[in-house]
Amino acid sequence: MKSKETPKPVWWKNTYFWIAGILFIIGVVGLPFLGGNQAIRDPGQIPEDWIFLIYWGGAAVMLVNGIISHKMTVQHYREEMGEEA
Repeated sequence: MKSKETPKPVWWKNTYFWIAGILFIIGVVGLPFLGGNQAIRDPGQIPEDWIFLIYWGGAAVMLVNGIISHKMTVQHYREEMGEEA
């Protein structure tokens, strides 16, 4: 039986990058001169002036996760294909 060929990893298929982008966009909407905290806070949440920074922090964490995850996927792909780094 033939084994399925491993597809070459591409960064845009990594969900961490998508989540980072969405969090960044939500943070932009929450900037004081655009929508402010009223535009992005949850119902019942205490108003906070700098809430957009929390979203940008989350975006940064997800971006780092995406970079690490993608590097590991590329490394695994190269090992499986017998390529050298």
